[in-house]
Amino acid sequence: MDKIGRVGFWWCVSGVAASFLHLLNLSSFLVTFTSLALLSCTVCFLLASLTVETVGKTVLITGCDSGFGYALALHLDALGMGVVACCLDAEGDGGQQLREKGSSRLHVLQLDITSGSQLTQALDKVKEILGPHGVLWGLVNNAAITTYGAVEWVTMDTYRKVCDVNLFGSINVTKIFLPLIRKAKGRVVTMGSARGRIASPLGSVYEVTKFALEAFNDCLRMEMKPFGVKVAMIEPGNFTAGTKIFTEAIVQRYGEQMWEAMDDEVKETYGKHFYDNNLLKQTKISKSGNPDVSQVLVVLTEALTHVYPQARYNPMDFKLYFIMFVATHFPEWIADFVFDQLVVKQTW
Repeated sequence: MDKIGRVGFWWCVSGVAASFLHLLNLSSFLVTFTSLALLSCTVCFLLASLTVETVGKTVLITGCDSGFGYALALHLDALGMGVVACCLDAEGDGGQQLREKGSSRLHVLQLDITSGSQLTQALDKVKEILGPHGVLWGLVNNAAITTYGAVEWVTMDTYRKVCDVNLFGSINVTKIFLPLIRKAKGRVVTMGSARGRIASPLGSVYEVTKFALEAFNDCLRMEMKPFGVKVAMIEPGNFTAGTKIFTEAIVQRYGEQMWEAMDDEVKETYGKHFYDNNLLKQTKISKSGNPDVSQVLVVLTEALTHVYPQARYNPMDFKLYFIMFVATHFPEWIADFVFDQLVVKQTW
């Protein structure tokens, strides 16, 4: 969708320019539009084909126990890049499999991104891995957790826990490793979400963190321009089935805990039937989405290796891209109507 979006934008620009010149009787609309459209497409694809040399460059990735982080670590290793794969449990299944499948360029590191002491230890270890001549070219903020619930259902402790990982954890990791990235004039890539652009019922606890990361990334991108550091945001669609971030077990366990923590007035207002019905829908969502994460790996690689990376990448299907476009550019009443028709009535 990213390349289609870029081409579509420049075609619109070409159409406006051709119309203006035609109104001034300076040129034929068809000839001008065709020429400008072909030129813009050529330039777009030419710039997208330019890549940096990856040999000798190392990328640090958080959240490599499973999902996008795990797959990206192996993918970049196969491309010949150095990889520091940070896992919440370095001795768990994900960490062990990375050691078995990866080459000597892939290093598995223990890192809870909410732990200041582990971050300090990770920085020292990365410097040791890099040695005197290595460079930390890329940082991929991927570690995240998620849950669900209406605003009145979710405890403040849950909001804080999710924010500590998804938002403050990512910010802290960035601040810790940014001096090394800045020195290399490298890349900071953050895993956002379509849900950082689209709000949804029962989604506030996760979505507030992704909306906030959008702002953080935009600020960082502008601040890093003078230093030659490129900053990108990845906004995947629904790949729930391809990751372990939101499983049926998580839905059931958290659903029971959330109901128990709710006060009697809220329970009575919503009712157990309504609550259980939404829990079943969340279970359905936990099994939905694209199980193949290769589309996400492609854009992550582009963000890390293209000479001119985009500020945002949108690996998602056309339906979600359309919903996100409307939510971003249209009045709320139109965005809500589109969301109700294309998501709520089909899912809820």
